[in-house]
Amino acid sequence: MYRFSNTVIGFLNLFTLLASIPIIGGGLWMARSSTTCESFLQTPLLIIGFVVLIISLAGFIGACFHVAWALWVYLVVMLFLIGTLMGLTVFGFVVASQGGGVQVPGRVYKEYHLEDYSPWLRKRIKDPDYWITMRSCILGSQTCAKLALWTPLDYLEKDMSPIQSGCCKPPTSCNYNAAATMVTQDPDCYRWNNAVSLLCYECDSCKAGVLEDIRRDWHKISVLNIVMLVILIGIYSIGCCAFQNTRRAETDYPYGENRMTKVRPRWDYYWSVEMVARQKRPALLAED
Repeated sequence: MYRFSNTVIGFLNLFTLLASIPIIGGGLWMARSSTTCESFLQTPLLIIGFVVLIISLAGFIGACFHVAWALWVYLVVMLFLIGTLMGLTVFGFVVASQGGGVQVPGRVYKEYHLEDYSPWLRKRIKDPDYWITMRSCILGSQTCAKLALWTPLDYLEKDMSPIQSGCCKPPTSCNYNAAATMVTQDPDCYRWNNAVSLLCYECDSCKAGVLEDIRRDWHKISVLNIVMLVILIGIYSIGCCAFQNTRRAETDYPYGENRMTKVRPRWDYYWSVEMVARQKRPALLAED
């Protein structure tokens, strides 16, 4: 059981070391792709891949070859990773707590309003550069093309994704009759255009639909982060045991063995030896 923690840490880090290779490969492949949506995710993938590679390599070397400094680096980075992941999890739950759709009377789908989401998300989605990227992603995914063949009955009976509801049609409350043109309506009603390349891609409802997708994904990621935190804390605890074992191995003393093989006796040791000799001296003289 003495080296059990080192063996476990070695195997775990070998597994994560091999797992980091396809992550990095996927990021590099996305960097070569001309699709905007794929290149949008390349930086996070590359960062995660290289961080996992470095941590796993340090942990594997430290545990299997008894290199204390490598395990020390491994534990420090792991502690930083746990703290970062914990902060991101809390942030994700805070951001994902706001939002959600509003049920449309007589419809299966929901509609989404930009003001229902957190200020941080609204500020992010209103950034022109960010929205150009997301708009290109939506156009490239052909999401709205799936609704082109829908009949009026389909709009009553079928559900829509948040992006389809916000970007592919005008708000349900819009009225385009000539008699209703003077009535104040949702600003998105005036942004709507029948052109396939325009539709409602500049509507606030479209941005809200994108935020709803992001909110749902962040909620799932936050739940996954909690599971990862439990696993990382367990691995960190085993790593601490492996670090202690490596420190002992560097001193060349097995666990439990008395290290005090050469100790200079104290003054009371000589005093006790002399007293024993004096007590035995009369008995020796009597025998003579």
